[in-house]
Amino acid sequence: MPHLESHLDPEVLTLLAIGEPVATAAEQDHLSTCPRCAVELSALTRTVVAGRSTVLLEDLEAPPERVWSRISEELGFTTPGDISGVSAASEIDPAVEGDVTSPADGGVDRSPAASGDAPVPPRRRSGLIRGLFVLAASVAVLGVAVGGWALTRQATVVELASAELAAFPDHPGAEGSAVVVERGDETVIEVTLDADVDPDSNREVWLITEDATEIISLGMLEGQTGEFVVPDTIDLREFVLVDVSDEPVDGDPTHSGDSIVRGALDFA
Repeated sequence: MPHLESHLDPEVLTLLAIGEPVATAAEQDHLSTCPRCAVELSALTRTVVAGRSTVLLEDLEAPPERVWSRISEELGFTTPGDISGVSAASEIDPAVEGDVTSPADGGVDRSPAASGDAPVPPRRRSGLIRGLFVLAASVAVLGVAVGGWALTRQATVVELASAELAAFPDHPGAEGSAVVVERGDETVIEVTLDADVDPDSNREVWLITEDATEIISLGMLEGQTGEFVVPDTIDLREFVLVDVSDEPVDGDPTHSGDSIVRGALDFA
């Protein structure tokens, strides 16, 4: 069986990646023993799989325009979003007849007569190669750009208000704090409490209006710290007091009247 003295033609690797059985016996033999060609084929195959899988996705969130601008800059396109090179991957050129040689093959003659194998299916010209490699670059840059954008978006936390929670007379030495942050689409209150309380009772976090005419429970505080999502219907400039109470386990959902700490939110 003839062996190749050089690496596989990028065209062959590309066509193999998209599922066309174009490799000769010598090329298959080379691919099974050459780590470099195997890695290149694997990378191209992952690109094809990623491209095809997006067809099944629906309701994708569009990244900001700056993401596409960055992709265009990275790939050297003249205008944002101009990925015309990818379109070449969908064009089928006329079949290439006769001898097919490539510098990457060390001048190996790929004609059926020279290889001794069955005729190789027609191959597309370099437009397909450029297209898939541009697609690979686009997928890589898009992954980095969108991934970075998504992580930045998730990590963005804006502090809206805070409060120092002072102890009530029945709980001397207790202290706490509350910080209101905007995290993505949610408003969250981070509550911290340092107090000596009955281990058989619950500590419940409340929002109370300044005149104490309305009150809403945010939930139980487990441990010394907890995070509570503020309902969209609650205006924190009205429910400005943050209260942590000592609640007996009696099945009564109302405030026990035994507040451990309380403080007013100060908006930045």
